[in-house]
Amino acid sequence: MKREGRMMAMIAVVAVLCGLSAQADVTLPHVFGSHMVLQCDRAIPVWGWAEPGEKIEVKLGDAAPISATTGADGAWRVDLSPQKAGGPVTLTVTGKNAVTLEDVLIGEVWVCSGQSNMQWTVASSMDFEREKAAANFPLVRHIEVPRVPAGYPAKDFNGTWQVCSPDTVGGFTAAGYFMARHLHRELEVPIGLVNSSWGGTAIEPWTPPEGFAQVPALKEISDRVTLTQPASAEYKQALRAYLDQLEPWLAKANAALADEQPLEPAPAYPEALKPLGTHTVPTGLYNGMIAPLVPFAIRGAIWYQGESNHGEGMLYTEKMKALIGGWRGLWKQGDFPFYFVQIAPYLYGNEDPGILPAFWEAQAAAERIPNAGMVVTNDITDLNDIHPKNKQDVGKRLALLALARTYGKTDVVCSGPTFRALALEGSRLRVTFDNVGGGLVARDGQPLNWFEIIGPETDFMKANATIEGDSVALSAPEVAAPCAVRFAWSKDATPNLMNREGLPCGAFRAGEVPVIDYLALKVAEAKDYKLVYDLDLSKLAREITYDVDHSGSLGAFDRVAYFLDLKKTGEPARWVYVSIDAFTEDVKQIGIPTLASEARFQMPVAHMNVLSNVTGIVTGTDLAGGNLEFWPNNYGPPNASGVPNASASLWDFGDQMDAGTVDGYGCMQVGNSEAKQTIFAINNWKSGANGDLGIGNSEGETRDWTFTRNAGSYELKRLRVLVHPKG
Repeated sequence: MKREGRMMAMIAVVAVLCGLSAQADVTLPHVFGSHMVLQCDRAIPVWGWAEPGEKIEVKLGDAAPISATTGADGAWRVDLSPQKAGGPVTLTVTGKNAVTLEDVLIGEVWVCSGQSNMQWTVASSMDFEREKAAANFPLVRHIEVPRVPAGYPAKDFNGTWQVCSPDTVGGFTAAGYFMARHLHRELEVPIGLVNSSWGGTAIEPWTPPEGFAQVPALKEISDRVTLTQPASAEYKQALRAYLDQLEPWLAKANAALADEQPLEPAPAYPEALKPLGTHTVPTGLYNGMIAPLVPFAIRGAIWYQGESNHGEGMLYTEKMKALIGGWRGLWKQGDFPFYFVQIAPYLYGNEDPGILPAFWEAQAAAERIPNAGMVVTNDITDLNDIHPKNKQDVGKRLALLALARTYGKTDVVCSGPTFRALALEGSRLRVTFDNVGGGLVARDGQPLNWFEIIGPETDFMKANATIEGDSVALSAPEVAAPCAVRFAWSKDATPNLMNREGLPCGAFRAGEVPVIDYLALKVAEAKDYKLVYDLDLSKLAREITYDVDHSGSLGAFDRVAYFLDLKKTGEPARWVYVSIDAFTEDVKQIGIPTLASEARFQMPVAHMNVLSNVTGIVTGTDLAGGNLEFWPNNYGPPNASGVPNASASLWDFGDQMDAGTVDGYGCMQVGNSEAKQTIFAINNWKSGANGDLGIGNSEGETRDWTFTRNAGSYELKRLRVLVHPKG
C-alpha cells in the first residue's frame, strides 16, 4: 500500500510538471495555421498564449521580427506591418518553443457567415462534377469553424486551413467559394475564406452584446443579454439578491443537518442569469463561432441568412444594424464591407404570400447601412427548395459588389435596377430606376411581369408595363386613377425585369395605398346597420380579442349581418355580405363562437340577403335556405339534423356537432341549403394561421373549408359583424 502511494504521488508530480510544460508552450489560435491567408495592406494582428512573463518573437517572411511579452494571464499579441499581396511565406512564433506555419499567403480574407445557404457546400451545388474538375485554384484557401455555441466568448476553435483543389473544394462554402473564385480571377491575388455558418439559425445568436446595445429597438434582447454578463451591474445586483436568499437557507441547511431534520429545497438559481450558450439564443453563436476570430485581419464579411427570421418584417433591419455594428465595433477595423444575399422566393406552405416581400423590403433597407450591399436572387431560385442549387451566380454577384465597392473597379455593374422615383401621369404611373447599367430589359424577352397598381376604388391589379429608357410606364384598364405600385410582391415572385448585365430587380412598393372599404362601397343595406365587432383574422386564436368591440353599448336588434374580406397577394379581394334575422338576443353569441361565448347553433335562418363578388355565390334578397352552424365543438359529416341537400358523407353546410367535445375544432358557418353551398366559413380559429377561411364551397374532401388550414395564405382577412337596431 505504501509503495502504491509513492507511485501515485510520483504520477501526480509528473502530471503537474507536464501541465506546466504544456502551459509554457507558445500556442496560437487555430485561425492561424499553415496554408492560411493573411489580409494584405493592413496591420496583421497575431496573438496567442504562453507562460506569463515570457518573451515572444513573431517573424513573417523576410520582415524584421516583432516581440512582445505575455501578461499575467499568459496572453500576448503583436501587430505586424501591412504586407503586399503575395507569398508563400513562413510565419514563425518563438518563445521557449517555436511554432512554424508554412505556405502562408498574403491576400484578401472574407468571413462567410449565416445559416444553411451559406453553410451549403460546393458538393451540394449545381454541376458539382464539372466544378470539382475545374477547382484548381491553389491560391484560394478555406477554413471552417466547427458548429459549437458558447455562453461566453470562446478564445479558440478546432479547424485547419485547406488549399482549394478537386479533392477539397466539395466541402467549401459554395457562396463563398464562387465569390472567391471570381475575385481571384479578377484581382489575381490569394483569397482566404473563413466559413462560420450554421443551418437553421436566426440572426440573434450571431450578434454580440455590443450590437444589441447599439439599437434601441432591440432593448428587450439587450437587457436579456446584459443580465447574463458577469461584469454587468445588472448581473451583480441579481446575483447578490440570489445570494441574500441563499445564505439563510444555508444556515437552515446546516442546522437541519446537525439536527437530522428535513429541509426544503434551496432557492432555485435564477434562469435569467444563466449563460446564453445554445445555437438558438442571442449571442450563442457569436460567442462560440465569431469571437475566436476577432481580431484576425479581414477585408470584410458576406452574410446569407434570413429564412429563420423571415416573418419579422422591418424589425430585421434593426437586427442587421445590431449584427453589423457589433461585429465592426469588436473587430476595430472600421466600417469594413458587409455584403449579404437577399433570400430567394420560396412557398413556405400556406403562409400569407405578402410576408416574404415585407421581409425582402427589410433586407433592402439594411443596404442603407454604411458600406453594406445586397445581392438579389429572385431569378435563380427554386420555389420548392429553400436551398437553391445555383450558388455560382450568388457568389459571382457577391464578387461584383466587392469589385465595384471595395476594390474600386469602375467598369463593373454590381446591382440590378433599384427603385428611384414614382410619378403620376394621368392614368399611368411611371417608375424610374437607378442601376440600369446598359439598359432595362426583360430576362426572357416576354412582357414585364409582377408589376401591380392600385387606385382609390380598385384592388392591386396586374399592370401593363412598358420600358421607356430608365423607367417603366404602368397602366391597367381597371385602374383609372392609379396611386401606388408594388413589384414582385409575393413569396412566389420570380420577375423578369433586369438590366442588360443580367442582374435582376428586387421587390419594392411605392405610393400611397388607399384603404378600400367594400362594405361601404358595395353594400347599401349596411348604412342602416351598426358595427358590433371588427376583427383582423390574422389575430385568430383560442381567445378572440376584437379590434373593435361595441357589444357593450348596443340595445336590442332584429337582424345580424356578416361581412368577410379575403385577399391573396396578387389577386383581387374576395368578399361576401350576408344578413339574416336575429337568431339570438345575446350579442356575445353573434361573433366567433368561442367556448367563452357559449354560442352553439345549428338552425335555419330566415330572410337571408346575400351580396358578393365571388363567382358562383347565389346572391339576392329574402333568400330561402339560410342555415347556421356556430359552435366551438368538433363536428363530423353526418347530416343528423336533416339539412336539405346536405351530404351525409362530406363536411358541408349540414354537419353534426359532437356534443362531447365542447372545446374542439370550432365552426362558424353560414350556408344556403337551397343553393347547396357554404356562403362563408371560419373554422379552427384556435390554430391561428392554420385556421380555415373561405367563401363559397371548397374543393377536396370538404365543401365547407374544414381542414384546409389556409388562413395564412391571405394577406388581408377581415370579419365585421353588424346588427340592425330593433324598432
